[in-house]
Amino acid sequence: MQALLKLSRGIDALTERVGKAAVWLVLVVTLISAVNAFVRYAFNYSSNGLLEIQWYLFSAIFLLCAGYTLMRNEHVRIDVISGHLSPRAHAWIDIIGTLFFLAPMAVAVLYLSWPIFINSYLNNEYSSNAGGLIIWPVRALVPLGFGLLILQAVSEFIKRIAFLNGLIEDPNAKKHTPSAEEELAKAIKQQRGENV
Repeated sequence: MQALLKLSRGIDALTERVGKAAVWLVLVVTLISAVNAFVRYAFNYSSNGLLEIQWYLFSAIFLLCAGYTLMRNEHVRIDVISGHLSPRAHAWIDIIGTLFFLAPMAVAVLYLSWPIFINSYLNNEYSSNAGGLIIWPVRALVPLGFGLLILQAVSEFIKRIAFLNGLIEDPNAKKHTPSAEEELAKAIKQQRGENV
């Protein structure tokens, strides 16, 4: 079990790095959106490429942060019911949910999205919109995001089993950690301090 917990910590470290990097995309997509709106209204100029890059970045945020959200236990739950259950019952719900719902869905999406990405890459597919962008990078985000989600699901499964065996603390226990927005604001402040 210790080897599996070590694997889980490695997956968590990868997920943490990807999630913290993807958080910066929120700032990037916000700036692009603001510049796009300003240019459109100030200079009466619009670009499909600018609109599409916003969609691509939003997709990247959503897909790359799915595993990060799962790791931080911030995904949607029905707390009306589960709020009255014991930590062991929560762990069992997570195990059953991972085995019978999350894993099959994520594996199916990964399996079905891979050929679409490969076809798009081999054909160098571009958007049908005038001035549109190349499509294969955004198509690559689907199998990549779901691959990362599957890895994190494995980590969460290991942690729930370890908890049920009394090897670790309750992984569902809410720890007071800064939100993604708070972490981004802190990183910006640190960046400003280093550059001043």
